[in-house]
Amino acid sequence: MVEKIQQTLRDSKVARWTALGIVAFTMLTGYFMADAMAPLKPLLEKELGWSSTEYGFFTSAYGWFNVFLFMLIIGGIILDKLGVRFTGIMAGIIMVVGAGLKYWAVSTHQLDGMMLFGWRAQVSVAALGFAVFGVGIEIAGITVSKIIVKWFKGKEMALAMGLEMATARIGTGMALMASAPIAEAFGGVSKPILFGFLLLVIGLLSFIVYTFQDKKLDASIAENKDKNANAEEEFKVKDILNIIGNKGWWYIALLCVLFYSAVFPFLKYASDLMVNKFAVDPEWAGIIPGLLPFGTIILTPLFGNLYDRKGKGATIMIFGSILIILVHALFSVPFLNHWSVAIILTIILGIGFSLVPSALWPSVPKIIPENQLGTAYSLIFWVQNWGLMGVPALIGWVLDSYCVTGQKVVDGITVPTYDYTLPMLIFTGFGFLALSLAFLLKAEDKKKGYGLELPNIKN
Repeated sequence: MVEKIQQTLRDSKVARWTALGIVAFTMLTGYFMADAMAPLKPLLEKELGWSSTEYGFFTSAYGWFNVFLFMLIIGGIILDKLGVRFTGIMAGIIMVVGAGLKYWAVSTHQLDGMMLFGWRAQVSVAALGFAVFGVGIEIAGITVSKIIVKWFKGKEMALAMGLEMATARIGTGMALMASAPIAEAFGGVSKPILFGFLLLVIGLLSFIVYTFQDKKLDASIAENKDKNANAEEEFKVKDILNIIGNKGWWYIALLCVLFYSAVFPFLKYASDLMVNKFAVDPEWAGIIPGLLPFGTIILTPLFGNLYDRKGKGATIMIFGSILIILVHALFSVPFLNHWSVAIILTIILGIGFSLVPSALWPSVPKIIPENQLGTAYSLIFWVQNWGLMGVPALIGWVLDSYCVTGQKVVDGITVPTYDYTLPMLIFTGFGFLALSLAFLLKAEDKKKGYGLELPNIKN
């Protein structure tokens, strides 16, 4: 009996890579908004009078609702119950609403002189907008991860995840490089936020286009009676206990929070680091950290492809953690203050930033059943959000409390100057903890036989 060569729509290379391209673009627009404010810290201090503590408070808002209201976990359950189409559109709408609120707070004068929650109302409302946006983009992230597993399991899954992350990092790079020039060119710190808001609307429309292709995939699965895929939508609440009872899952989740806490919060302050340590002009301070995500565009898919074909997922995470330690340790050395050093270290950090995610996210389906993946990813993102919420606030407080070295006048306005040695040592510590967990994960894989060191592509 001759088998059908093309069983479902995902067996078509054109179909599955087209689907990836569409959802990756949606994530690109989200990542632009997530980091649109990162290069603007000096301008926020100059134009709006924000302190480092206020900036840290605003940045920490990203994880408020995800952590304390369990919105990410709820989103993961919704994803496993109602599927990727409903959840993705919901996440896109939440992102747009949050971004709109953030833009209004930064651009309006109606909040001048008011206080809210013990902070200046402008800071509090902008933070609330960022918190709402954070719910949307994190749920979008777990949705896209499940979409990739849906289309690429048993195929080029790590490569697909790497390409999606690389495309999203273009959004980060665009934000780091373009936000300050946009603000200067169009006369206001709010203008990059408006640009990001418009991008998000386009990203939401893009995902709506994807839903039609996803519907066709489900139809082709049903036609071919793919029972495993039909189980994708089945989920029981007790599955949460199965997930959190898995030691390998905990190693991945904690490695994730430590690794990303050493990278994303760093990027929030990297432009200010370039100004204070490397004497880069504030208008161009985002250019050097902007090299990091652009470097990952090539490297993350490259390492993902390596994992697909050769395996060594846990080993890849170990090497990535070592690079994170190396970079932040050297950033903390006071006399290494030439801009060329910053470029070299940023490129190396980009390599480390490519290594760990390229192996981490494709490893989850190896230890968690597919019908629990949405919740498993959401729980990992929930743990990660503790770091994305707490670390920026910690760094802002450390800067104001221990690292102010003096003051300078910029365009007639006095702003503080900072020594970033202590914050860089904190990031280095996160790297050492991540390395320890990577070794524990490798040992657990050897014990349980998850196959993290084995290739993803099944011949």
